[in-house]
This record gives sequence, structure tokens and C-alpha cells, in this order.
Amino acid sequence: MTRSHPHIWLRAVAAPLLLLVAVTGCDRKPETDRLTFQAFGTLVDITVYPGGVHDLTRIESELSEDLEIMHTSWHAWEPGSLGRTNQLLALGGEFSAPPSVLPLIEFAQELEGRTDGLFNPALGRLIAAWGFHQDEATGPPPDAERLEALLADPPRMSDIERRGVRLRGNHPELQLDFGGMGKGFAVARSLDLLADLGVEHAIVNAGGDLMTRGRPGDRAWRIGVRDPLGQSVLASIELGADEALFTSGDYERGYEWEGERIHHVIDPRSGRPSRGLVAATVLHGDPALADAAATTLMIAGPDDWPLYARRLGVEKALVVLADGSVELTPEMVPRVEFRREVIRRIRAAEAGVGSSDP
Repeated sequence: MTRSHPHIWLRAVAAPLLLLVAVTGCDRKPETDRLTFQAFGTLVDITVYPGGVHDLTRIESELSEDLEIMHTSWHAWEPGSLGRTNQLLALGGEFSAPPSVLPLIEFAQELEGRTDGLFNPALGRLIAAWGFHQDEATGPPPDAERLEALLADPPRMSDIERRGVRLRGNHPELQLDFGGMGKGFAVARSLDLLADLGVEHAIVNAGGDLMTRGRPGDRAWRIGVRDPLGQSVLASIELGADEALFTSGDYERGYEWEGERIHHVIDPRSGRPSRGLVAATVLHGDPALADAAATTLMIAGPDDWPLYARRLGVEKALVVLADGSVELTPEMVPRVEFRREVIRRIRAAEAGVGSSDP
């Protein structure tokens, strides 16, 4: 995960806003405790239930330390385990994979196959060429000659040979960047740590991408969703126990260049920022898959996102088209409560025809 990657729904919907609508009891006293701190290169918001019974100082200390270790290990351009892995992959010799990096490589290889290469973390050099391997992305974009060279023979995750914990890179341009999935791994690990600390009910929100553990009593966690064109809440969504909500959007990280918005979600087919969708949101039980799936649907675009949702086993998804309209799967419909009228179309998680619902 990158330091300035606060990743990863309509004119309509953006990433989940802050966190919850606070849970209160009859005496109006908050029933939850909430921590907010900087870690993993983003703002981390932790809410635990019930309030007043957990050691918040210890929770903050252990979570922030663990997140910082992951941040250092998986950073795409600063020294760490991933940086060392990239150096060794480029040399073409066999080496032992760092334990912190190997699970991400294995998962990414599986997802690359299931997405026809739309999800391809091996394209770190392409991401860097667009100016996103620095804390503040400023450009310039790659020129036509540079882009043509990068796309002539692009590396894939399948160019990494695995033999147990031993790896070998088979492409000289191979460079890993896990910005499209690292936060999902980090959120899952944070929830595991909370469980080890005795927290049975909580929600971890890392820069707008989040997952729940348990429930606040007999109620659901309620998440506010903001309009990406402003600060108002456009919609809300209820999450049950052990559900992850991840969004990828063209408004998250980028820069202006000669009047064009350059964003960080790069389409491996064109080598350019994806087009057609403003955002893609996925609700799933696996945060790492939800993270990667949101990126994949964003790249797949308006025509093909349902096909790739099905291939990834995603039933609940919502995407925002460039014209501000919304498409969502039937399973997502009852989970979303819009705060204003929007044009929305329901599409099953497969290639096919949807129905309109103004």
C-alpha cells in the first residue's frame, strides 16, 4: 500500500464517508468508543462496541504499529520487503520470498487469471510512468513513445515463478505494486488483531475502505456515503457482521494535466487511466477480494463490469457512470438508501440486459 494512496457512488456515490451514524442508547450516551489516528499512509478510524470496556490506548498502539509495519513492507517505491522483492525479481534468479509479501503475490496471481489480466499488480513501472510512485502525484504523463514501449511486452503476474516460498522473475520489466489490494489485507489483519485484543464488535475504516466485526447489539452498522462532487451525504448503507465495503474511484488520487484529470486507476489494455466509470463499490465478506474487485470493475467499464463481478464471485456491487447515473446488482439494491433521487439501472452480475428504475 502506498503512503498517499487513500484509496482505493453516483454523481451519486463516493467512498464511504468517515464512519458511522453513531449508535446511541435511550439515555443518549454513546454506546461505542472511537479512535482516529494516522497509519498505513492514511486516516484510520476504529469504532468498537460496547463503549467503555476496552483498553483504547493499547488498541491504538498495537494497531498503529502493525499497520506501519505493513505499510513499510508493502510500499511500492520506498525501501522495504516489496522493494527488495522487486529488485530480486528483475534479476531473474531464484530467491526466498519475504513472508509478508508472498500471500499478496499468490492472491494477485489468482485474481489476474480470473480477470483476464484486468487486475495486474505486475505493472508497477507503468504506474510509476504516470507519476504515481511519489507522495504527491504531479505528472507529467508518459509520452506516446514511452507508453508504446511499456505496452509492447507488458509483464504479468504469471511471469513470477513460484516453487514453495521460492520465487523467480521471468520478465525484466516486472515491478509489483499492490495499491489495488493491499488495504484489503491490512483491514483484515487489523480486525484479527482486534479479536486477539478481546474486541468482538468493531469496524475498521482505513481511508474510506472498511470492514465490520460483529454487530452493535441487535442493530446494523450504518455507513454514510457522500456525493463525490460535494460534502453532503448522498446515501447510507447498512452493514451486518463481517462485511467489507471497498470503493475505487477516479476522484481518489490524481492530478490535472493540460485540462485533463489524470487518475491512478490504470487500464492495462490501454496503459491509460480507466474511462467510463466514476467509481465502483463492492460489498463482500473478503476485504482483500473486495479491494481488488472494486479496482477491476472500475477498469472493466460500463459494458463489462457485471461479467467480472460474476467471475470474482461478487454479488453486491454498485458503479457510477460518467454521466452520473448508477448501476447496481439486484443484491445491492436493498442495502442502499439514497438521500436524493438518482437514475439507476439494475444489472445482474453477468453480461446481460438490465432494467431501468428512475
